[in-house]
Amino acid sequence: PVAVVGARAATSYGAHVAGDFSAGLADRGFTVVSGAAIGIDGAAHRGALAVEGPTVAVLACGVDRAYPAAHQMLLERIATSGLVVSEYPPGSVPGRHRFLVRNRLIAGMAAGTVVVEAGLRSGAQRTAADASALGRLVMAVPGPVTSGLSAGCHRLVREGALLVTRTEEVLEAVGRLGLDLADPLDSSVARPTDGLDPVAAVVHDALPARAHRDTRWLAMEAGVPIGAVRVALVDLERRGLVEHCDGRWRRPRGEQL
Repeated sequence: PVAVVGARAATSYGAHVAGDFSAGLADRGFTVVSGAAIGIDGAAHRGALAVEGPTVAVLACGVDRAYPAAHQMLLERIATSGLVVSEYPPGSVPGRHRFLVRNRLIAGMAAGTVVVEAGLRSGAQRTAADASALGRLVMAVPGPVTSGLSAGCHRLVREGALLVTRTEEVLEAVGRLGLDLADPLDSSVARPTDGLDPVAAVVHDALPARAHRDTRWLAMEAGVPIGAVRVALVDLERRGLVEHCDGRWRRPRGEQL
């Protein structure tokens, strides 16, 4: 199991990440554990349910009480295909101290805890602290440095939590050693200018995006002989990387580099 927790006042970014991570984990056979609260918790449960995966809701009240009330249908869905659990007897009402205490159950039930969004003082931070005390892996999702809801995540990373940005990185951390490895991100996206020789590359860089320029201007701008510019322009035109109009040249309209 993997715990996915975070702020109640989640942003759309946080809710999307929590749902996406949870769907990816559940789709690969991992049980998603959370607290059924508004915000990140609810998004995590829904993400797992969306792929018909297993999820466990740990409540801070009796299992006969739907808390929060807005999640009554969600809790019913979780109970149908997963589990709704509590250490408190039926009839117990939710209380602040019970939320703090139940966080240790969320942390203890999972091999690792992913904090998606959290303020500097939050229940998710308490869950992360409980996970660390229990020897469980703590992971945190980064957010904008201007967001108070990501400040807690950033502090966790500074204190040693594993920074994760996609499901594969979570799986690598909690999955089978040497088997559930995350593929490296592809940094070799092909660009139209790949394969140009050095002279053609500098001539292309010198081409204006709007005004047309003659070969003499391009030679001065690129710092190469005019003859070399003419040869480069032939190659660039063949590749569709230059436009010719009345003896002058420019980049094609709409070219993105």
